[in-house]
Amino acid sequence: MADNSYDVIIIGSGPGGYVTAIRAAQLGFRTAIVEREHLGGICLNWGCIPTKALLRSAEVMNYASHIKDYGLKLEGKVTPEVGAVVDRSRKVSLRLNGGVGFLMKKNKVDVIWGEAKLAGKGKVSVSKPTKKPMEPQPPVPKGVKGEGEYTAKHIIVATGARPRALPGIEPDGKLIWTYFEAMVPQKMPKKLVVMGSGAIGIEFASFYNSMGVDVTVVELMDQIMPVEDEEISKLARKQLEKHGLKIMTGAKVTKVDKKADSVVAHVETKDGKSTPIEADRLISAVGVQGNIENIGLEALGVKTERGTIVTDGYGRTNVEGVYAIGDVAGPPMLAHKAEHEGVICVEKIAGVPGVHALDTSLIPGCTYCHPQVASVGMTEKAAKEAGRKVRVGRFQFGANGKAIALGEDQGLVKTIFDAETGQLIGAHMVGAEVTELIQGYVVAMNLETTEEELMHTVFPHPTLSEMMKESVLDAYGRVLNA
Repeated sequence: MADNSYDVIIIGSGPGGYVTAIRAAQLGFRTAIVEREHLGGICLNWGCIPTKALLRSAEVMNYASHIKDYGLKLEGKVTPEVGAVVDRSRKVSLRLNGGVGFLMKKNKVDVIWGEAKLAGKGKVSVSKPTKKPMEPQPPVPKGVKGEGEYTAKHIIVATGARPRALPGIEPDGKLIWTYFEAMVPQKMPKKLVVMGSGAIGIEFASFYNSMGVDVTVVELMDQIMPVEDEEISKLARKQLEKHGLKIMTGAKVTKVDKKADSVVAHVETKDGKSTPIEADRLISAVGVQGNIENIGLEALGVKTERGTIVTDGYGRTNVEGVYAIGDVAGPPMLAHKAEHEGVICVEKIAGVPGVHALDTSLIPGCTYCHPQVASVGMTEKAAKEAGRKVRVGRFQFGANGKAIALGEDQGLVKTIFDAETGQLIGAHMVGAEVTELIQGYVVAMNLETTEEELMHTVFPHPTLSEMMKESVLDAYGRVLNA
């Protein structure tokens, strides 16, 4: 049994799990990670990474469709080859999947292949996987352990989440899709209904729209991307609709009639009116729920709430020696949150000095539609509802030289400051490459930067990043280029 005894066992090899394993090994812990499907988890294999590969194809398609705007000529019509687009996406994932295996080997982390269950204090039982993995499936890495009993002083649950299903509109894999099926279409639908306008729903809506599909988005709330700043959401919606996307807010799909190779979604608006929308497929993107079932949480008395495991700011549960990180530990359900949360968790276990509890207000959110949306911190509405006096700055993409040169002059950078202290408390963007730009504000907020420090920071010219400074200047009546 000595060979099956570890300091740390992590259940789940998604971004949170495998990064935590690496950090644990770096800290000198004998570490193992248990995986039942594929190294890298949903994010790498069926989420963040492959969807970005699909969206890159859509972006190139969009540019090709407007190639005359750049003074270029293209003979013939650009059309998507569905199989080739999907194949490229899967190859990107397979390449990174192998990279995770390499990192485990490099850091001397044992990989245990199977389905894990908490079997008592400090005990993990691993059985043969019962869940059939999605295809195409990466190969099982060589040299991994398998079924058996394992022990560890510290067990970190990183089992992730899965698509949430609405009663009566459960995905069937054929006519009603989750993001799994939406990522590997055998052929492009002509008409598509997307139920839900969070990051997943809007990204798939944007992808299929760019590929020439007639897409209708149905959102229960009054704005798309409900967690985003209202002003940013409105601008994003305007641009998405300009590109041909149909959007219905304040509406819900009440039922779906299935035909041989199509569906009829009955959409009800707030006034009680119901409209049938016929489409080839429907994507259910109404959120995700934590994978907390059948892993032994109840027997140990681990506290759960609303489908996720309750933790403190260091990933600790109410049961000593049991921890949880990532999606299974609650929102925001983002890969980068999972990674950072895992590092905090294992460093706290190791007694690393100066470890700070997770501050979810400093975690950025990114949506990779066209145009992109990114944010960090409080929205203007949330700040005012919290009773804070604010100063708000705005800068339009249309006043930035680099944006105009790129042909991407539609967008906005918005900053929110505490009027009394000058502290940056929120930043929100819509437009080209804002998912890359947002990190500048994230760093600033982590450093508790004030407007004065940002105003004295020199930004390179010509860049999109100049708009970040101009937005700060605008909040204080000092904007230079607008």
